[in-house]
Amino acid sequence: MTLTAELPAEGKINPAVFDGLIYPRLGAPSPDILAGPMHGVDCGVVRVAPGRVMAMTADPIFIVPEYGWERAAWFAFHILASDITTTGLAPSHLAVDLNLPLSIKKEELELLWETVHRECVKYGVSVVTGHTARYAGCNYPMVGGAVMTALGDEDKYVTTRMARPGDRVIVTKGAAIETCGLFAAACPKLVEAELGAPDLRELEKLFYKMSTVEDALAAADGNARAAGVTSMHDATECGIWGGLYEIARASGTGMAVDRDAIILDPAAARLCARFGIDPYSAISEGTLIITAKPAGVPAILARLEDKGIATSVIGEVTEKSGGIKVTEDGRQRDLAHPVKDPFWPAFTAAMEREKAL
Repeated sequence: MTLTAELPAEGKINPAVFDGLIYPRLGAPSPDILAGPMHGVDCGVVRVAPGRVMAMTADPIFIVPEYGWERAAWFAFHILASDITTTGLAPSHLAVDLNLPLSIKKEELELLWETVHRECVKYGVSVVTGHTARYAGCNYPMVGGAVMTALGDEDKYVTTRMARPGDRVIVTKGAAIETCGLFAAACPKLVEAELGAPDLRELEKLFYKMSTVEDALAAADGNARAAGVTSMHDATECGIWGGLYEIARASGTGMAVDRDAIILDPAAARLCARFGIDPYSAISEGTLIITAKPAGVPAILARLEDKGIATSVIGEVTEKSGGIKVTEDGRQRDLAHPVKDPFWPAFTAAMEREKAL
């Protein structure tokens, strides 16, 4: 097999590479796998007993010391927990591999792990196994990996494969949450110089919104299917546009959405404009895309509002034959997967400018 699609310079591989290289080679088949690897599907689901399932997700341990050790560790936990809770199941267990740089100090590791422990206790997650070491050649931000699991009933979980035509599309918090939260945390001097202190303060507030755990648990309300939720997906790489595309592709459906219905914080809009970032295709951990049956939407919105989570209904799931469409400024166009997230080159350049200030 010859793979013609190129690997990305940075970030997740694109759908063509996944389909050509990864998807055909998935090891031994098993009838107990209810949801396996697929581009745009956050978690695998395995039947572990009659009527019981275990959902699993894997991600790097992503630590950026410039965020501050407590914030960096909080974010590393919530990257994993945000994925696993898109199933509608509460997280249960964690396995952690820490491949730490030689430069890490004992007090830094202590603060990192104390924060992970605190978040585990908060959400009822038990650490069951792992590996911890320092090695030459390891460096921030990727300092290992982890697997988080969730246990639940087979008739209560959801995946992005389950969206159906007629479902409404709900988006929480808005666009570019992670993009702006990370800019403010890692490049505060640059952001203040470019946008001013008031905008920096507003953008700094977005850091602790970079999690969809509370969003997903509130939407599912203990039983996602009974609540009318058909799928959930956090808008990470390639942002909301990438997330919508991935849900449609995984479920074999189309989409019809209105860009102007998506929340965009004014300070976030200014940051994206200043640094040349499309906010709708930029990484946005903290933004949850939910598809839901129309009858369930009012109660889902009410539960999210009770949690103080801003939401908007931006469109609906359509038949696959209708394609994936977005309306912008009154005109409808086809929505393709962005492939390249504009955050990475902009953030790398900003980090270099921050060092010079």
